[in-house]
Amino acid sequence: MAGGGFATASGAGGTQFEAKITPIVIISCIMAATGGLMFGYDVGVSGGVTSMDDFLKKFFPVVSRRTRDQGINSNYCRYDNQGLQLFTSSLYLAGLTATFFASYTTRRLGRRLTMLIAGVFFIIGVIFNAAAQDLAMLIIGRILLGCGVGFANQAVPLFLSEIAPTRIRGGLNILFQLNVTIGILFANLVNYGTAKIKGGWGWRLSLGLAGIPALLLTVGALFVVDTPNSLIERGHLDEGKAVLRRIRGTDNIEPEYLELVEASRVAKQVKHPFRNLLMRRNRPQLVIAVALQIFQQFTGINAIMFYAPVLFNTVGFGNDASLYSAVITGAVNVVSTAVSIYSVDKLGRRVLLLEAGVQMFLSQVIMAVILGIKVTDHSENLSKGYAIFVVVMICTFVSAFAWSWGPLGWLIPSETFPLETRSAGQSVTVCVNLLFTFVIAQAFLSMLCHFKYGIFLFFSGWVFIMSLFVLFLLPETKNVPIEEMTERVWKQHWLWKRFMDHSLDEENGDGEENIKKNGHVNGFDPNSQL
Repeated sequence: MAGGGFATASGAGGTQFEAKITPIVIISCIMAATGGLMFGYDVGVSGGVTSMDDFLKKFFPVVSRRTRDQGINSNYCRYDNQGLQLFTSSLYLAGLTATFFASYTTRRLGRRLTMLIAGVFFIIGVIFNAAAQDLAMLIIGRILLGCGVGFANQAVPLFLSEIAPTRIRGGLNILFQLNVTIGILFANLVNYGTAKIKGGWGWRLSLGLAGIPALLLTVGALFVVDTPNSLIERGHLDEGKAVLRRIRGTDNIEPEYLELVEASRVAKQVKHPFRNLLMRRNRPQLVIAVALQIFQQFTGINAIMFYAPVLFNTVGFGNDASLYSAVITGAVNVVSTAVSIYSVDKLGRRVLLLEAGVQMFLSQVIMAVILGIKVTDHSENLSKGYAIFVVVMICTFVSAFAWSWGPLGWLIPSETFPLETRSAGQSVTVCVNLLFTFVIAQAFLSMLCHFKYGIFLFFSGWVFIMSLFVLFLLPETKNVPIEEMTERVWKQHWLWKRFMDHSLDEENGDGEENIKKNGHVNGFDPNSQL
């Protein structure tokens, strides 16, 4: 794969540019995608340490007493504690805030430097967490990790989209999500091992080992090249041309380079990208990006991934068994995401999302029925047969998510926004995702306490709604060059074509007349070529 073969990078009007799949592209994408490894580790590690009694005794003694005394409360309410939920969710609230700053650094300092900033935040946050002496220090560490998440989630998907040749754009973009799933699996394995450590310091090792992906991202950011798009956008034309020649593996880059320069000139004429985002012609992309982020969280996946060990404990597994089950679901997550890398550019986005909708809906309804019958407020352990079946159903759900809503929730927005609103669109995408991740993380244990088994019915209802959204409102973007999205996708859709009348935008006096005259409204995006 790294050795060559030719991809074509499309320019404006369907021009095909020569582009090898070069080793530097593959290596750069792998290094950049370690930002996903860090994000995934943070997601996976929090659920494991919050099920460790030594951790709970030190920071959440009330929860610790409740988990040991079966008579105190309902099985479903053992872990219902706002402070415990804040430990998990504070990361995402910090990430939400950091995204606004990351949008600026991504545009002004470049994708590479923004990834470096993310790595530094990650390393400092890991130190605070591993050395935490009280809850305040623990939360500060999580907030610093959240800042890293905000910067990484802003820069990495853009970097991957911009450097990848068109025909493997989907697969390389999903590298980020694959690394998220590997990070979760790594965290689950670490938690399984550290839970057995005597002396009460196993949780410190779990939190401290996050330093490995943090160092990988930081070192990777030092050695990767910035994208030609970013260099040209910041006025480094010669350097951008040299990098383009290196990543394409050919000297025949002049036509593509000129298109990049033109695209940069057009983008700079847009003075208010966030205001442009609200213009009528950009609303379809905005609606889809926002909806995908909300729906991605309301599948219930992060509730399961954050709290998998806690969830398995709740339904009657022992602590070892619950951590072991979390490892199994983490492994399924990795394998299924790899399936998506192979199939997304062959089967298309809609097919994967619709098939997964059916699979997730059925598995959640079955889980709700089993738990409703077998796990009462004060029941003893599930029988072994039912326990295994619950794990199988959760794995069925996780696999469906991992080849659909997981990677495509990030991929589709990254390939649908036009150049003039691309950075602003990515910021909105990340912000909405982190906001609803925070909401789910902060609310899930309380929802589990009040809804009990009905929590899975709640999420399955959302899966049904989002599947209808995909069926009727999400167009297929497979193998469509980004600069041709308007003509080939939006103007062909039964609903969104009504928003493509540019004359209505001109009446609003938005001051982008030069772009309209040049035919670049919703037009050329350098990321379509790279």
